[in-house]
Amino acid sequence: MMELKHVSKLFNPGTVDEKPALVGASLIMKPGDFVTVIGSNGAGKSTLMNIISGVLKPDAGSVSIEGRNISDLSDSQRSRWIGRVFQDPMAGTAPRMSIEENMAMAFARGKTRGLGLGVTRPKKEIFIKELSRLGIGLENRPQAKVGLLSGGERQALSLLMATFTRPQILLLDEHTAALDPARAELITSLTESIVREMKLTTLMVTHNMEQAIRLGNRLIMMDKGRIILDVPEERKASLTVDQLLGEFERISGKKLSDDRVVLG
Repeated sequence: MMELKHVSKLFNPGTVDEKPALVGASLIMKPGDFVTVIGSNGAGKSTLMNIISGVLKPDAGSVSIEGRNISDLSDSQRSRWIGRVFQDPMAGTAPRMSIEENMAMAFARGKTRGLGLGVTRPKKEIFIKELSRLGIGLENRPQAKVGLLSGGERQALSLLMATFTRPQILLLDEHTAALDPARAELITSLTESIVREMKLTTLMVTHNMEQAIRLGNRLIMMDKGRIILDVPEERKASLTVDQLLGEFERISGKKLSDDRVVLG
């Protein structure tokens, strides 16, 4: 279980650029929850992700995983429990290293590291087996440099690497937004199958409202650093984009006008 309790984050305090990014945000995710996050630009979605992953420290409140307060741990220390896939296909991997070398780094995440070889024969067999699950032929190119892969291939590899060690929390930060529609649908399909198969507790930020409704068992909407709506599974199953827009307007008192938001 993951719990955020009354988390707040203020950027540029005491200046003319002061901005509350999170305001008393609380969220409990039970094991196996797949929660999608929607909201306009500046709503606090990325800050929420960065607080959970450890890139940012909260000014107030706490982050706990399985009852352990991890608020003061760095992002590298949290990596044993948390996997993350970013929007940019270039992030999260080392472009000058091969596919199998990148996977070796992911395999070692959260483990004590020695001076032995990173890519051994037994590991290669594991890597090839895992790569074959993607169904895009990367298992035939384990020594290819990651920087030479297409955006979709690289994002598929990032997803595999983030889930390689079965993290307790998987963070997906608009991980299909930078891809063309065909590749985005491929990564979405891979995401659904991997999360379902591994029963991963997952938090996914998206600007696609149809995707936010279709994927996962819960949906939360953010505005001005606050979680303003939490839609449970039984209601989410029958929710429409128009209803979601109506809920935002009713609660926030304004229309969702972010140009980046995709309705369907």
